Amino acid sequence: MGEKTYIDYATVRDALLQAQERRGELSYEQNMALNHAMWAASDARNGIETETKVFDDLLKALTEVDKLAAAPDIAAKIAEIIPVTGQAVKAILASKRVVMDDSEIEHVVTLVRQHVGYEG
Repeated sequence: MGEKTYIDYATVRDALLQAQERRGELSYEQNMALNHAMWAASDARNGIETETKVFDDLLKALTEVDKLAAAPDIAAKIAEIIPVTGQAVKAILASKRVVMDDSEIEHVVTLVRQHVGYEG
């Protein structure tokens, strides 16, 4: 089995919009996925609109963090959810029981904020 590729909601949205343009219509399931991807990639979800380049750059930076290098699926989840607080990062880490100390979590938050231009 080859290396896994992680994609963001903006990529899913764009692929489904292209399919809709080519075919003229989408199946019910594809329409539901498109609606979800449009919402998830917008600023309506967490106040920050996602972009594929930002996702890719952030994912690369996160996988350079030792503990996230061993859990690329968690790094991808962080890159997609864009948590800007330590508590939000801890919630994501808890889903796979990845343990990080407070300084490592703050480093992750700093990486996220830098890549998305968050100033809040």
